[in-house]
Amino acid sequence: MTSLLRKPKGSSGKVHDVTPKDAGWGYVGFGLYRLKPGETAAEKTGDTEVILVLVEGKAEISGGGRAFGELGDRMNVFERKPPHCVYIPADADWSARATTDCTLAVCTAPARPGREAAVIGPEGLSLNTRGRDANTRYIHPIAMEERDVAESLLVTEVFTPAGNWSSYPPHRHDEDNFPDMTYLEETYYHRLNPAQGFGFQRVFTEDGSLDETMAVSDHDLVLVPKGHHPCGAPYGYEMYYLNVMAGPIRKWRFKNHPDHDWIFRRDNP
Repeated sequence: MTSLLRKPKGSSGKVHDVTPKDAGWGYVGFGLYRLKPGETAAEKTGDTEVILVLVEGKAEISGGGRAFGELGDRMNVFERKPPHCVYIPADADWSARATTDCTLAVCTAPARPGREAAVIGPEGLSLNTRGRDANTRYIHPIAMEERDVAESLLVTEVFTPAGNWSSYPPHRHDEDNFPDMTYLEETYYHRLNPAQGFGFQRVFTEDGSLDETMAVSDHDLVLVPKGHHPCGAPYGYEMYYLNVMAGPIRKWRFKNHPDHDWIFRRDNP
């Protein structure tokens, strides 16, 4: 199995725990807790900032010296409601106690202390449409660069209808060459509806030095260290993914694959 595809470690507790050291890169970390009512999770942030995303379910969340109470109202991720999220700064800690079955994502990247802990959703988040025809998908830009809610982290979630493509046409952001392109490592946390479904993700470079095509299942994680990274959702199965990106600067600038850029130019004349 390719090292880019990470299967969940069981179905309860902390099922994903990817650190920059484990991934072999420098910025992005990703954890995922699946909790039953009354179960808890707690971590120190150290030299990273954290965005907690309640993918589904409800939990009482505290962090950075603040108690936020019970958050969450999206009981199934495919309801497409805007998520409840919390920012926790570096040199702090956070805790969560599930009040229902709960899926909690922990998105991390290097940062300096100083920001305040804060709720960053669902207020201010709306479902945006991107693409057209079989390239249509729907996006909640949780913490993209237009929202000044983090120092390093870029976080977004995407709903891809059954039979459609996403992160397409193929694009890359693997060079530190702003404003033409930014270097951003990225993780994809995948969900499928119905849950027994599957999807596909390809991660590849133009010179062929990296070329992996992976079948992804519900709760799988894909690492994107470089290259292009499109996804496909087969007929009958809707795909969700949560993206976490970070790099030297908090900006998202990418280049489409030259062979397939005509699709982008056609859709964005």
